[in-house]
Amino acid sequence: MNKVTQVECPHCGESVAWTAENIYRPFCSERCKLIDFGAWANEEHSIPGEPELDDVFSGQLD
Repeated sequence: MNKVTQVECPHCGESVAWTAENIYRPFCSERCKLIDFGAWANEEHSIPGEPELDDVFSGQLD
C-alpha cells in the first residue's frame, strides 16, 4: 500500500495529492496556478537577492 503525499495548494491552501495525474501540482487547479503566475508577472512575489549584484546582472555597469 503506497501512501500518497498530500501538499497544500500555495494559493488557496486546499489539500492536493502529489501524483503524476495532477497536472497542476502543487496547485489544486488551473485557476490557482494562473493566479500565482499572475502575481509573479506583476512582481508581487520575488526571490531575495544581493542588491550589490543587481548592476552586474542587469548589464548596467559603470
